Amino acid sequence: MPYALFCNEAKLSKTYPTEADVWKQARQSGLVADVVSEKERPLPRPVLDNDYEIRPCPPDPLEDPAKNQADAEREAELEFQLGS
Repeated sequence: MPYALFCNEAKLSKTYPTEADVWKQARQSGLVADVVSEKERPLPRPVLDNDYEIRPCPPDPLEDPAKNQADAEREAELEFQLGS
């Protein structure tokens, strides 16, 4: 099942093949903060800002989660090259 970023019931992102793919996109968009909140977990853990959450969902009609992921990776690589 693909995953996407949501705020309340509104889908905010394209769908991606895995939850990890959405986390990666959210981090690159600046929507993830690392926090330390528990004594048992001394290392920071990623938390989404505001009321965002990552949930499984079916892709929209004519949407291909694998293509979305490939496009995102291509864009990230291009940004990296332009930033060098």
